[in-house]
Order: sequence, then C-alpha cells, then structure tokens
Amino acid sequence: MKIFKFGGASVKDAASVKNVTNILQSEGTESTVVVISAMGKITNAFEEVIDAYYNKTDKLSEKLGVIEDFHKSLMSDLFDANDEIYKEIDILLGELSWFLARNTSQRYNYVYDQIICFGELLSTKIVSAYLTKIGVENNWFDVRNYVKTDSNYRDAKVNWELTQDIINAKLDASKLNITQGFIAANDTENTTTLGREGSDYTAGIFAYCLNAENVTIWKDVPGVLNADPRVFEDTTLLRQISYEEAIEMAFYGASVIHPKTLQPLERKEIPLLVRSFINPKEPGTRISKGSDLEPLIPCFIVKKDQILVSISALDFSFMVENNISYIFQKLHEYQLKVNLIQNSAISFSVCIDNKFKNFDAFYTDLKKEFKIEVQKGVDMFTVRHFDDKAIESIEEKGTSLLTQVNKETIQIVLATN
Repeated sequence: MKIFKFGGASVKDAASVKNVTNILQSEGTESTVVVISAMGKITNAFEEVIDAYYNKTDKLSEKLGVIEDFHKSLMSDLFDANDEIYKEIDILLGELSWFLARNTSQRYNYVYDQIICFGELLSTKIVSAYLTKIGVENNWFDVRNYVKTDSNYRDAKVNWELTQDIINAKLDASKLNITQGFIAANDTENTTTLGREGSDYTAGIFAYCLNAENVTIWKDVPGVLNADPRVFEDTTLLRQISYEEAIEMAFYGASVIHPKTLQPLERKEIPLLVRSFINPKEPGTRISKGSDLEPLIPCFIVKKDQILVSISALDFSFMVENNISYIFQKLHEYQLKVNLIQNSAISFSVCIDNKFKNFDAFYTDLKKEFKIEVQKGVDMFTVRHFDDKAIESIEEKGTSLLTQVNKETIQIVLATN
C-alpha cells in the first residue's frame, strides 16, 4: 500500500492534471491512496467567498463566479461538453449554494469549514473523472466518511481509534483510491478541517491506519531543501534526513512538511518521500529512522509577518509563574501560535503567528493587566546546525530585535530592511 499526496500546485491547470495522471500510471495504480488538495490558489478564492459571505458584502456572487469559471474552464480542456463530470460539479456547487442560503450559524470557524471543503471535493471529482476518461479505474470517496475528529473547527483533532476502524472496514486497499486532504467530519457529520496545509497530515493518517509501505508528497521542488528557494538564492537538496530532524524543521516552520504529518509515520517507521512532480524520475528526499541522517549543513527556516510582543507588569514587578501562566492562558484562548519565548526578570517576550486574526482582541484584553509593547510585521529566522557564516547571512537582512540560541538552533527575530 502506497500513499500519494498532491498539493494545489500539482493540479493548478489541465496540463498539471494530465501530469498527475501520468505519474500515477508510471508509479503503478494498484493498492494506492491518492490525497489531493484544492486546485491552484482555489483555497484562497474560497476564503474570499467566506469573507464576503460572513461580512455580508455585495461581492459574494462575484467570488463564487470566479470559482465556478476556474473549474469549468479547466474542465473544458479535459472533457467533452456532455461528459457526466459537469453534472457532478454542478451538484457540488448547488450544495454550496444551499449551505449559503440556509446557514444560520454565526460561528466563523464553523462557517469556514463548511465552505472551504468544496475546494478539495471539486478537485478530486475532476481528477477522478479524468482518470476514468483515459481508462484508469479508480475509486473516488469522500474522506469525511473516513477521517473522524472532534468539533474544534479549523484545527480539529483526529479520533484515531474510530478513524482506523472505519478505514480498515470500508476501504478497498487493492484499488487506486482518490480522496481529499485537509478535511474531515465530526460525530454530527459536520465538516471539520485539520489546519491549513493539512493534506499532508491526511496522507499520514491513511498511512498509519493502513500500515502503508511509504508516503510520497509530490512538490514543485526537488525535495526537502536546506532553505526556501523563494527566500534564499543558494539551496541544497537534503537527500535523506531522520524523522527527528524533519520534525524539528517542521516545528520551526519549514513549509515543505506539515508539522503533524511526521508523528504518525514515525510511530510505525513508515518512510516519507518528498519528490518533484516536475521531475518525477528523481528520487527526492527520504525521511526515515536513523540518528545518522542529520544534515551536515545549516538549514534555514523563515516565518514572515510575525508579531513580536513584550509584556511586563504595570508596577514593574517580577514576571513570575502566575503572570506567565495567565499570559499563556490568554494566548491559548485567542488561538495565537507561539513560535519563540524569552523572559527576563521584568518582561516576557513572545513571537507569535496571528493565523486566526485574533491578536487585536488579545491585546485589548491583556493591556488591562500589563504593559505591552508590540512590533508587527517582523520576520523570524531559524537556523538548524548554524555556523558563524549562517548567522551573518541572516543578520544582513535587517535589524535584530531578539536572538535565542541553543546547541543546535539559533532563532533571530528581525525587522527587515
């Protein structure tokens, strides 16, 4: 059993869909689960629909039209005008319209998950239909009937026991199976999501439950690089790394791997392969067990548009356990992801990711009890296996606001030039 995951860039247009089908035919289509994301930038387009709907703007119809036009234009290059897939896509778009017309919930995260899921449903229907059209037998299924979670919308936690029971009972593991990443369902059959970029995690879930031979994530890069090529000019392909190193890199924000993906794979020692859908014959990167697989060069990770917050008591008293505990409670309450912590006698600094746009409410709440200094729009650079040259290359990019060093890793928060 093999698990493949194709992201949005790999199915961004008709030529890309054909490339995916060529890869599947080349790799073999038996005993394979293929997890596919929404096409291209369609998740972003659906977020615009959500904002227009939730904020009751007059742009909703226009935003919906962009999504429909994109998919049907792509389909016109793959199918005949009377093919059945057009009816299936119209049914899905009709279900979306029905939800928009009938929903009464004011909970943003709930609304988000019920709408955003259509990106994955549309893309997998199209890929599955094209495979069928060219004679590749496959089984499309709705992942929400297999992966079950709690009701923590936008960041749901998997019910592993129930999910494994369902997958083992219902999935025909001998076939080529096409399904969605990122989405799941709770015990009331409402859609949940596993966090942005969660399609990698979906692949990990199926691999764990099916005791897969391996998982392959197909990317538009040669494999896991020591730095993001969009930020750094010179990068090096890491041919093999350990689970531990990959988890460290993912924790610090390496975008090529979702942080949750590796944990279920490591538990069953299932290798993770990161390969290029542009050059599918290349071996890419292998992530597996082994303490001798750490890279021997510095690895750079950057998280942009962070918020650096320095918090101190109004009376300049020490920042002790009860202060810090209260602050963490508020960070959790407002869903603010902490990427770096540093404290002194009278101040506590955190670099945070405002993923859910709750920072302003957090600030308003906390300033009643503390003095707060804020610097928005900073970048946080993490260097694994750093050396002096690596540190110098980061510090040249801006003004250092905060630095934290341990044996293997340095983190520098910069106000960039």
